[in-house]
Amino acid sequence: MQILINVDVDDLDEATHFYESAFGLKVGRRFGTDGVEMLGSSAPIYLLVKAAGTAVSGATAQRRSYVRHWTPVHFDFVVEDIESAIRQAVAAGAQLESAVSTREWGRLALMVDPFGHGFCFVQFLGRGYDELTR
Repeated sequence: MQILINVDVDDLDEATHFYESAFGLKVGRRFGTDGVEMLGSSAPIYLLVKAAGTAVSGATAQRRSYVRHWTPVHFDFVVEDIESAIRQAVAAGAQLESAVSTREWGRLALMVDPFGHGFCFVQFLGRGYDELTR
């Protein structure tokens, strides 16, 4: 099985620039004005243009919004140097939402991209998540 990650955005050029600048991803393919494939992580990320205020689906009355929002699904980007990753993402337009926390397994930074999507930077320490299996 292959996994593809899709992220709705309202400005494809701004989103492409953000994902290139914040995470070092590169454009793979462009799909006209409707989307772009970003490569360089363990799974391709597809940025898909969806206008703010449009219906999410026919099964719900929810509308797309690109202000900060919560969803139970988000990205965790595993990095070697969390402070450097935060600086790079903030310079590209992200926001750090709280101070970096340190856990038994590593360090965690809660972030948000310019389109309201939350993501985290994770810097593993010791054995990473295996620290929790003792």
